Amino acid sequence: MKITEIEVHDITLPYVDWIAYQLNHYYGPTRRTVYVAHTDTGLMGLGESGRREPQETIGRYLGTNPFDHVGDEDSLGLGTAMYDLMGQAAGVPVYKLIGQKYRSWVPTGSWTVSTHPDRMAEAVREYSSQGYTWMKYHLSPFENVIDQTEAMQAVAPEGFRIHYDFTMHGTDDHIIELLNKLAEYPIAGCFEDALPAEDLPGYIELRKRSPLRSVLHHFPLGASYDVLMGAADAYMLGHMKIGDAIRRSGLFAAGNMPFMLQNVGGHITQALTTHMMAAFPSANFHFFCDSETWSDDVVEERPPIVNGFIRVSEKPGLGVTLDRDALERLSSLDLPEQPRWIMKSRYMNGARMYNLIDTSNSLFLVRPDRTRHITLSYDSPIESEYWDDDGSEEFKAMVERLEEEGTVLER
Repeated sequence: MKITEIEVHDITLPYVDWIAYQLNHYYGPTRRTVYVAHTDTGLMGLGESGRREPQETIGRYLGTNPFDHVGDEDSLGLGTAMYDLMGQAAGVPVYKLIGQKYRSWVPTGSWTVSTHPDRMAEAVREYSSQGYTWMKYHLSPFENVIDQTEAMQAVAPEGFRIHYDFTMHGTDDHIIELLNKLAEYPIAGCFEDALPAEDLPGYIELRKRSPLRSVLHHFPLGASYDVLMGAADAYMLGHMKIGDAIRRSGLFAAGNMPFMLQNVGGHITQALTTHMMAAFPSANFHFFCDSETWSDDVVEERPPIVNGFIRVSEKPGLGVTLDRDALERLSSLDLPEQPRWIMKSRYMNGARMYNLIDTSNSLFLVRPDRTRHITLSYDSPIESEYWDDDGSEEFKAMVERLEEEGTVLER
């Protein structure tokens, strides 16, 4: 069996209506690359990635047997397609190519962005109604996290939890004090990357002192000795190639340390991640792939979420079926870019702050300190609104001022 062809399709994806406003303002339209790998035996395997792999990388798969790529170390997206082909050829689900099955139901979570407390509450209502019991978001100092948590707590069903991502800290907050305030709310579940990645002693101390579970995503020692040091209660592997994730899973299993995968993508990615989580012994923490944020996809399957779990497929391969019409539709979809806009913030003492937002630099919304204009807090008495270009002279003048000054802060 040989790979004879790999179709490469760049697609654009529309967001689900209720969350499109805030996601467009953060990121603009989402684009992804879908791979359709064909063999000389007539099999077809699917994979996807956040961006197109170089032709040199794609070429390394052509003319090879899919089984040459067991423990793939070249590409997560193309490796996904290889495992899909291997499973189909062997007549077994992908998890059986990885290891023993440790769970049939895999924990998964939902995702949103930091925004006004009312929209955060809407996200909790929507995702809990879809069967999710966890929701993750990156904190932003343009909204008060306590106000957000109170709004979410007010609408959350019992057992629903929030996964707070601090994006490796960039504010003037005393983190343990803030974590203790959050821990007073039943909805507060865990926190991720609350300190700079290299501060392992700090993570060890936080784990001892915080009542919330700590999650470590960025590893200064490559998810090796930092894990053995006990730096967190759970660990996250993000967009790690299949072979690398398999090796790391052995370390986590040896220490019986909970971990999860975070591989952003659609239902192809969701399928692979579910298979991997099913076969990794201690992968019992909720994974994320964000497929719930898009209203369309290139495969037919939409597995239901039941009480925070998704069932691993028992079909050969990934268990997903290409929707060729959807692939062609999304390949030709041309969504408008989100123009630059202004984050208009108001402090309770009357001070106002303005920042110019460009979706090509979405990191600014969670780490504005990196611009070296201002250091903020997650717990300031602040609320913000999105100011789109309304054609007014006032908007134009503020853009010009922001281009010159960076952040504008005034009474």
